[in-house]
Amino acid sequence: MTMTPDQKAPLSAADRCDRCGAQAYVRVTLPSGELFFCAHHYRKHAPQFADVATHIHDETDRLLTDSAGAAL
Repeated sequence: MTMTPDQKAPLSAADRCDRCGAQAYVRVTLPSGELFFCAHHYRKHAPQFADVATHIHDETDRLLTDSAGAAL
């Protein structure tokens, strides 16, 4: 069974940015595969992905909550 982009597992601390190696908070699915980005590099490159990405899984909102899950 193939998972759709919306069914893929959430990003974890093991997922790393393909540009700098920091923790990834965004998964960009392209016709040729996936790329992972930290929030900084995703914001920097987002305009280039707008026309070619088939799905963008963005968890940058996790950066705005503390470890107990409360909004900062």
